[in-house]
Amino acid sequence: MKAYTCLAATAATLAVMAAGTAEAGAADDTMRVAFAEEILNLDYNYTTKREYIILSDLIDEGLFDYDPDSNEYIPSVATGYTYLDPTTIEVTLRDGVTFHDGSALTAEDVAYTYNFVISEPSEAQAKGTISRWLKEVEVIDAGTVRFHMLEEYPLAVRDMANRVQLRKAGTYDADQAAMATSHVGLGPYRVVSFEPGKEVVLQAYDGYFADSPKQPVAIGNIVIRNIPDLGTQQAELMSGGIDWMFKMSRDVAEAMGASPTVDHVVSTDLRIGFLILDAFGHTDAEGPLTNVTVRRAMNHAINRPEIAEFLMGGGAQPVYAACHPAQFGCDQSVARYEYDPEKARALMAEAGYADGFPLELWSYRDKPIAEAVVANLSDIGIDVSLRHVKLASLNEARANRDIEAYFGTWGSGGTPDSAAILRVHFNDTSDRNMSNNPEVTELVLAAEVTTDQAERKRLYSEALSIIADQAYWVPMVSYAQNFLVNAELDFPVYADGLPRLYRASWK
Repeated sequence: MKAYTCLAATAATLAVMAAGTAEAGAADDTMRVAFAEEILNLDYNYTTKREYIILSDLIDEGLFDYDPDSNEYIPSVATGYTYLDPTTIEVTLRDGVTFHDGSALTAEDVAYTYNFVISEPSEAQAKGTISRWLKEVEVIDAGTVRFHMLEEYPLAVRDMANRVQLRKAGTYDADQAAMATSHVGLGPYRVVSFEPGKEVVLQAYDGYFADSPKQPVAIGNIVIRNIPDLGTQQAELMSGGIDWMFKMSRDVAEAMGASPTVDHVVSTDLRIGFLILDAFGHTDAEGPLTNVTVRRAMNHAINRPEIAEFLMGGGAQPVYAACHPAQFGCDQSVARYEYDPEKARALMAEAGYADGFPLELWSYRDKPIAEAVVANLSDIGIDVSLRHVKLASLNEARANRDIEAYFGTWGSGGTPDSAAILRVHFNDTSDRNMSNNPEVTELVLAAEVTTDQAERKRLYSEALSIIADQAYWVPMVSYAQNFLVNAELDFPVYADGLPRLYRASWK
């Protein structure tokens, strides 16, 4: 596989160089970025993928932002907030913030955005996050809004920072897709032109507010190109057609980084990989995965250290809890299943499966990791067939409760809090919850309605201890990210793994 990738990249490089070198780099103060995923929508309120988060960071602002150095949520368009009571938050707005059309941001814009997102006709992706705690937003005066919550919810400011981007009042009234292609935002870059699925052209907005936590912005122009083939991206980087790319394998990144014109930059990431097992018995009420001893055997069978070192590389580490170690509340003292195939075989025999059993394992990404899991489980006698499919197919099968086990990953939206992974996977309404333990669900949801951080940590610890003891998951590895950048570009990285392109500058 590695040889094929390198040969493909070499061929593509020669083809691009033969066609001529595109201009990129510091000469015209334009950073050219490659995304494999198509950009079809400019409005992050209606999207979820990592590429859209990166783009939204450039063209949008929320009330608050996240500081990856301090792990704190800090004012952005807002100047601060005050809890008037456990379910009422008053937010003050910064003066002098303008949209890209020059109009001033008002309290009415803020209230409109949030109230529309949670409204019945809203189809925004952000609705699921906000509507579970927000009742309404009230305008108090020109620079003040008041958030009225349905219940006490200590993560409200986090959600304001991570999920809702502010829009002008009336934006969605006539057409919910109003911002999808014709975008008027508040961020450090304005949209100059957009060809869906092809290219987004951005220019630094000269009216951007000076006190933004994203300041200073150093690069004048950013062009984001959709280039689906990674080999073509590599060729473009070598020939000068692009300055930045991501989501390539470790071996390709290391090989490309050997070039004097390309830097290989590695960062840690909040994404983790894991197996979710049908412990409840949705697919078979008496199946082997309903046996906790079998599930513990499967945990001991996985060689996490080798997967992290040889398939992930960089900052990847073995993971033993159902969360990322850097997240708040991710207790690392839970039951730990070290790689021990002999013990795994003994547990299989103890459970009555000395000769193993057939297992269909689903996956949708990182096939080499899924194949390593197959090899590890086969080594203890489990007859694994790998079903590697598109994510949409896996989602459909999971919703229909047709999946015994699957290899999945979760990036928590870059949120350094265990709530971002536990609520999604252990909520009693989620089809990702394949253990259906009401005690775990109760603990996870209780942690979201207390502002006592020590109590939140205790609740998450108790939930994670049950998950580990009962081996509902096989937590495996944290991810690392590989970036390839023009050697003339200074591109800083952060512990949460989110690429902040507005932080880039020319050397």
